[in-house]
Amino acid sequence: MDLLYRLWPYIRRYLKITVAAIFCTLVVSGTSALVAWLIKPVLDGIFVKKDETLLAVLPLAVVTVYIVKGFFSFLQSYLTQYASYHVINDIRNDLYSHIMYLPLQEYQSTNTGKLTSYIINDVGALSRLASSLVKDFLQQSFTVVGLLVVIFVRDWKLAIVSVLVFPFAGLFISKYGKKMKLVGRRTQESAAGLMNIMHESFTGSKIVKAFTTEELENAKFQAEDEKYTKLTVKAGKISSIVAPTMEAVGGVAMALIIYYGGSKVIHGSMTTGAFFSFTAALFMLYGPIKALAGLHNNVQQAVAAAERVFKVFDMDTEKAAMKRGIDGPDGIKESITFEGVCFGYGSGGVNVLTDVDLTIKKGEVVALVGGSGGGKTTIANLLPRFYELQKGKILIDGVDIRDFKLKTLRQQIAVVTQDTVLFNDPVKANIAYGKDKYTDDEIMAAATAAHADIFIEKLPRKYDTVVGEKGTRLSGGEKQRISIARAILKDSPILILDEATSSLDTESERIVQKALENLMKNRTTLVIAHRLSTVINADKIVVVDSGRIEAVGSHTELLAKSPIYKKLYEMQFGGMESEHVEAV
Repeated sequence: MDLLYRLWPYIRRYLKITVAAIFCTLVVSGTSALVAWLIKPVLDGIFVKKDETLLAVLPLAVVTVYIVKGFFSFLQSYLTQYASYHVINDIRNDLYSHIMYLPLQEYQSTNTGKLTSYIINDVGALSRLASSLVKDFLQQSFTVVGLLVVIFVRDWKLAIVSVLVFPFAGLFISKYGKKMKLVGRRTQESAAGLMNIMHESFTGSKIVKAFTTEELENAKFQAEDEKYTKLTVKAGKISSIVAPTMEAVGGVAMALIIYYGGSKVIHGSMTTGAFFSFTAALFMLYGPIKALAGLHNNVQQAVAAAERVFKVFDMDTEKAAMKRGIDGPDGIKESITFEGVCFGYGSGGVNVLTDVDLTIKKGEVVALVGGSGGGKTTIANLLPRFYELQKGKILIDGVDIRDFKLKTLRQQIAVVTQDTVLFNDPVKANIAYGKDKYTDDEIMAAATAAHADIFIEKLPRKYDTVVGEKGTRLSGGEKQRISIARAILKDSPILILDEATSSLDTESERIVQKALENLMKNRTTLVIAHRLSTVINADKIVVVDSGRIEAVGSHTELLAKSPIYKKLYEMQFGGMESEHVEAV
């Protein structure tokens, strides 16, 4: 019932079609009961009483019944599939949209394979449930009801004797249904594990080949696949138990009917036609009950998948925050201020940042330096609210960033990271990512400012060249320049550069550095860097150590007052003079 409650908003969108399908189901089920009902007049009227009128009428009635049944079976199947596939399409779209709006922290705590499995495998299991809910469950249920009416009308005492054994079968099916639900949940989890292994090995193919670990990846996949296979075999074993059980139940019921019903026919208290009508209805009853028993197992598997799907739907997203709050900020008029900022990953986690106080004035280039894991990137990630801080405030011109609509806040911030993210689209689509209002001239101007036009003009289709998954057809420096062109075109007043040149060779770094200089013009910039040579000329250098700001000042000032900065400088430049470094 809880599952139906969660599915109802989707079913309601196609309620008219669903109702029409249910009506067709009623007709199909009714014709099945009618066929069983007609057996008595056929046998008693034609073969016993030799009634020629019935001989002329009843065959036509039987043909009519089957024509009606076939027509409405087609309508029922088509309407059911139409409604169910559209319901699943809506669920899949909503689930993908929901995942897109999950906070960044959820992406980091849930592997990609599992997220993909929710959309493909778990929604697929729901699809099987939705398509069979009307066609199988309702049709078989209505058929069972109709046939029960026939057998109780024909002989209610014999009917009671016949159905006494079914409650025992129901208890058996219920017991194994619970096992099927548990196995179904584990099977979906194993399928997610398989997808994650495939995703990691395919996207990391270069590392796999570089370390010649193909056999290791094969072993990981085979181990998980063996686990998945065992679970599917176990599910098949549980499912296979149902049919023999129902056959045994049917055999017991038939033995009772033959003995008790035969006795009534012999003693004249029941006609031959009535007995065979009863028997036919009971035989026809066996199929729907068996189908319902099998459907019960499928439902349990679908329920396990639904629990995983709706568990994702229950996760909090950023969707409401996108539109909640005030518009802006509209650029920076004065400064960005961090006041007593504290942050830790996960609930109850150790603080990554503690009492961070920092002011970045409009137009300043502020560099964050320090050892790995000190909290530099975390400080930068808090500004566009990739994470929500636990204590303190971040203000833009005196307004808490949590008061702004998340969408308008992030529109004011451009980010260029070390790990450049490009999509399997043409160059110009990657530069103008997220916007369709830019002209080709604007895109080309941004590429020129990023020094990307030099290599783009040499590509086979220039700006229409598809860059490949994650930009695999481009070099590291080329990808970075596309990323910078994207940030230039976005034209946001706030810029975050997170190790934007750390993975480049000397020549690429030189070109990218020129592109970055164009990007930083007239922007308030927060730079994260390990190489001090890239930030020595920053307006302000902030030394971050163990989640705290250890010192703030210019390069010369920090050499004199910050032991951590001086150590970093000596490690990178050894005996080089400060004047020489400043010239680099």
